[in-house]
Amino acid sequence: MRSIERVFWGSLALLFGVWWVTDPGALSSQQNFFQWRDVLMQNTGVIGIGVMSLAMILAVRPVVLEPWLGGLDKMFRLHKWLGISGLVISVSHWAIAKGPHWLIDLGLLTRPARGPRVLPDAPVERLFLQQRHLAESVGEWAFYAAVVLIALALIKRFPYHRFVPVHKLLAAAYLVLVFHSVFLLKFSYWTGPAGIAVALLMALGSAAAVMSLLRRRAGRTPVAGHIVGVEHQPVVGVVAIDIELDGNWPGHEAGHFAFLTLPGREGAHPFTIASAWQGDRRLRFIVKGLGDFTRRLPSLLKTGDAVKVEGPYGRFNFDGPARRQIWIGGGIGITPFIARMQALAGHRDWRIIDLFHTTATYDAQAIGRLTHDAAQAGVRLHVLWDERDGRLDLQRITDEVPDWRQADIWFCGPAGFGKAIKQGLAAMGLPEQRFHQELFQMR
Repeated sequence: MRSIERVFWGSLALLFGVWWVTDPGALSSQQNFFQWRDVLMQNTGVIGIGVMSLAMILAVRPVVLEPWLGGLDKMFRLHKWLGISGLVISVSHWAIAKGPHWLIDLGLLTRPARGPRVLPDAPVERLFLQQRHLAESVGEWAFYAAVVLIALALIKRFPYHRFVPVHKLLAAAYLVLVFHSVFLLKFSYWTGPAGIAVALLMALGSAAAVMSLLRRRAGRTPVAGHIVGVEHQPVVGVVAIDIELDGNWPGHEAGHFAFLTLPGREGAHPFTIASAWQGDRRLRFIVKGLGDFTRRLPSLLKTGDAVKVEGPYGRFNFDGPARRQIWIGGGIGITPFIARMQALAGHRDWRIIDLFHTTATYDAQAIGRLTHDAAQAGVRLHVLWDERDGRLDLQRITDEVPDWRQADIWFCGPAGFGKAIKQGLAAMGLPEQRFHQELFQMR
């Protein structure tokens, strides 16, 4: 989590820095109101288009960045932060542009006297100046569209199957904002650090936007497959989906996730792979019925249905130097641990592992399978049924695992539960880098 926080704040600081280095006299206290307005317009313009470009680059799932940012789930969280900051900065940019006109209309500000416009001699600079009005007009409408689209992306009640195609329209709005930025960036900036940085980011962002509109990714290539088994477990409200891939799959590690496209209108959803890779082109996903679409899966799916799988993604891979590991799986968050135990059953490693599984609903058959997998993998299992055992807390974990201070903690489950466990352990002295959690909210 800290890595994406550093990248986020570092990106904002770097964009501000290159602007300042390019125009060091811009913050002079000798500026009048309208000069300050022009300064702030350029400042928010550089930072705004910069963070939007970074967000657009991350939208196409560049797997090359996964090791640096901690996995695609962290990259999507950074994408969200950049999108929100781009929205805030763009609103500020728009308000700075419109504010003086509002003040003049209210009689609170006097319109400055302007002489005749003198076109520069340089043909390129003259062209840029002649396109300013068009760039302002289209940029304003693209800004309005972006505000609506980002707002819809943040409204969780907006249906997912509508969110995906609507969100792609942001790529078109971004391309218009690039056009706006090219012609309204101060012409002298283009030969300085700000111009070079913005040009590079807009070039990469534009390529990513075109890829997004064409439904291309910088990530993995989707692999076709078909369903070979569907098992509904109504007691716990999940459905297990067994898939056989028709194409080449690169293999995966336990803890990886993939985007699964199932029959219906929903498009690709991210789900953790709940099986170890055996080289047999078989994958299993265990899906909890949390929304309208996932609740309908037991009646929607049947053997033979065509599917697509894109992946694997993620860095929840159980690596680490510690000999002791503690796994915590809340509800459907047990899935990566099932895959890891299957892998350990065939190839034991040198670690000592305790797995805590907490569940609100007890399914004897599912717990029986989990107990068998744990025994085969040499994992010490602790099952806590809320109704019988109460909720899992730090006291119970530390009592069961006295040497927890030497452990790496791997958590998968509800975000609020994970946050509470993480904060509690940090307060007790566990270093943050020893707590591993997937940020599985992709929206």
